[in-house]
Amino acid sequence: MIVLHELQLDGLPGPTLFHGGLSPGNVASQGNAGGTSSPRAAALATLDKIRAVLGLGMPVAVLPPLPRPDVVFLRRCGFFGDVPAVLTAAATAAPELLRLASSSSFMWTANAATIAPSTDTEDGRLHAVVANLAAMPHRLLESNGRFTQLTALLAPLGGAVHPPLPGHPALGDEGAANHSRLASGGEVIHVFVHGRGFPAADSIAAPSRYPARQSLAGSLAVARLLALPAQRVLHVRQQAAAIDAGAFHNDVVMVGTRDRVLIHQQAWTDQPAVIQQLRQRLPGLRVAEISADDLSLADSVACYLFNSLLAPTPQGWAMVAPVECAADRPRRIIDRLLGEGFIDRVVFCDLRESMRGGGGPACLRLRLDLTSEELARVPPWARCDSARINQLESWVRRYYRDRLLPADLSDPALAAESAAALAEYSAVTGAPLLPE
Repeated sequence: MIVLHELQLDGLPGPTLFHGGLSPGNVASQGNAGGTSSPRAAALATLDKIRAVLGLGMPVAVLPPLPRPDVVFLRRCGFFGDVPAVLTAAATAAPELLRLASSSSFMWTANAATIAPSTDTEDGRLHAVVANLAAMPHRLLESNGRFTQLTALLAPLGGAVHPPLPGHPALGDEGAANHSRLASGGEVIHVFVHGRGFPAADSIAAPSRYPARQSLAGSLAVARLLALPAQRVLHVRQQAAAIDAGAFHNDVVMVGTRDRVLIHQQAWTDQPAVIQQLRQRLPGLRVAEISADDLSLADSVACYLFNSLLAPTPQGWAMVAPVECAADRPRRIIDRLLGEGFIDRVVFCDLRESMRGGGGPACLRLRLDLTSEELARVPPWARCDSARINQLESWVRRYYRDRLLPADLSDPALAAESAAALAEYSAVTGAPLLPE
């Protein structure tokens, strides 16, 4: 049996990180709209989280921020001239477009793509499908840049990187936030979770409060592009109640990898039957199902317990949880998981700026299961160790502002700082520099 190594692929927020409330259905994003952000604190907290994961004995790679503001997008919207002229015109005539062009939502790398390891696919190659993120205009802008970066990262490994699905709402694909690879007893199942089916034939009630972002059509297409055998794929419907409570992605109410699943009682439709099927097909699978009495959907969304990392480490299973889970009901659940041996240790991370935008620890990373040979071929520009973290911390302190308001997005100095930061990142690490 080929041994797979889990590589955590993390993203960094950019210097224009602001709280714009651009994401309907994301309770934290909406609740903090217009508030003061700290791009510097957000980036440093992300690096602290990466340091904690490295300390668990897991390899980590990092993707650089995408260029923001996206001046190419603004020019395509009819704003011309040099960068200051473009920003001034957009801020005056269409401030909502400037907010879209400045979003740092790419920091939540769990939405960047869906990936299947080479051991699981029909052609024996690693496959990645870049997410189209068609449900949210500000996130739709991420797909081309992430396709370029992921191709640069995965092509040296022999991987096939597929461009995003067509940006049609019926094909909405939100990436690995709605995908889990489970493996136990020599069997593998890729679980794809969608929030809406085919419109003409969907008999299940749709969410009434917030939009369902992941479509069944999108999940089916992604599974095909990943070259996964049909017997290794399971499509599951997310409960409308979970979406309406603010679980805009499945990873807000479920986290699973290998032989571990931590899930809220109200995450999926027909959940008892689905869990029974998984247990039958995956001998040795451990499922920790948390009841609504122990933690309501609203409290789950507030604390992001299920957006923790479950990390298989040399010392056993670790959970990397947001600090919001360090007390009260979430902490009692974690203590129970420790007592039952579901996890062996817990690490709490303060990710306040990410949480204010609606993203916990699991939102900030994309899992890559790699063979030893593939892991050895990860490009040096993406590899992360203590020295790289120290280097990036100094870089953040030089270029990232401590405080930022949405009104600052039209400041030409901010755009210049962002461009200079990415140019230095590329020069120092060798990472691909994307066009502005």
